[in-house]
Formats: sequence, structure tokens, C-alpha cells
Amino acid sequence: MSDKLLLLSCCAPCSCAVIEKLAQEKRDFAVVFYNPNIRPLSEYQKRCTENKKVCELYHVPFIELEYDNERWCALTQGLENEPERGKRCSVCFHMRLKRVMEYALSHGFSAVASVLGVSRYKNLAQVNQAADLASQETGVVYELVEGRKGGMQERRAQLIKDLNLYNQNYCGCKPRV
Repeated sequence: MSDKLLLLSCCAPCSCAVIEKLAQEKRDFAVVFYNPNIRPLSEYQKRCTENKKVCELYHVPFIELEYDNERWCALTQGLENEPERGKRCSVCFHMRLKRVMEYALSHGFSAVASVLGVSRYKNLAQVNQAADLASQETGVVYELVEGRKGGMQERRAQLIKDLNLYNQNYCGCKPRV
């Protein structure tokens, strides 16, 4: 377990139970929102606001990094027709995790974790593989946090309901039109 953790969050519904658990454990952590894959911009802003709301509730620092959708589009060009869990996801996970690890390195965090694999629509092994690569490239430790097992999915569902969180119906990226 690392001293100062930076948790990459894709959205409030995926992160709420993990944020609650880390806060209850009195972990020294902050949540970072780096999701240049989310479109349109209004959707990005809605998810960012909801994530910030959860962090405020648990008194957890919230960091929003740049919205760099143009860079995301350039990196995923040619992968528009990939299915969920396909090559586009691997590129996307790596881009986001590496950027967050670079931020962690320059801002005194000892490790990065993420909730990118919490949704049943995501492949946790694929997320962890991208995290391992980004960790090798940056030298930042990737800490696995549990967001699916041990009652975490049930707690997540309850928090979404109790906090009346906006629960989107797609990952964030929409292939270019």
C-alpha cells in the first residue's frame, strides 16, 4: 500500500464506492479526472461535475486535468469501428493512465490506482495491462484497488441510488461521425 495515492476516475458511478472505502480507511489520496475520451463536451462536463460532488461529500481532493479530445482522437484514429474491449480501449486506457502517472510523478504521489475496470462492460485485465505498461514507462507504481468484489458492486449500486448520481449509458467515447 502506497503513502499518497492518486485515483483515476472515469465517472462518479464507477468511483463512488471506491472513494467511500478509501475515505473510510483514512487513506491519503486524491481523485483525478482525466477523460479526454468522453464526448460530447457537455457529457464530459456533466460527468466531471458529478465526480466532483462525490469527492466533496467525502472531503477528498479533486483534480481535473485537461480535456484533450483532439489528442485522444489522433491516438485512436483508425480504431473507430473497434468493439467495446477492443484495441481502441487499450490505447485509451494507456493514454489516460500514462498521463495520470506523469502527473503523479511531478506532484508527489507515490502511486496511481484507477476505477477504469469497475464496470462490467470493461475488461479488468485489459486495464491492468495498460497500467503495467504505463507504470514501466513512468516508474510510477500502479496499485490495484478492488471495485467489483466483496460487496463493492452492491455498494456502488446503492450509492448511485442514494446520492442520485447521473449514471450514463455509454463509456464516453463515441466513434467519430
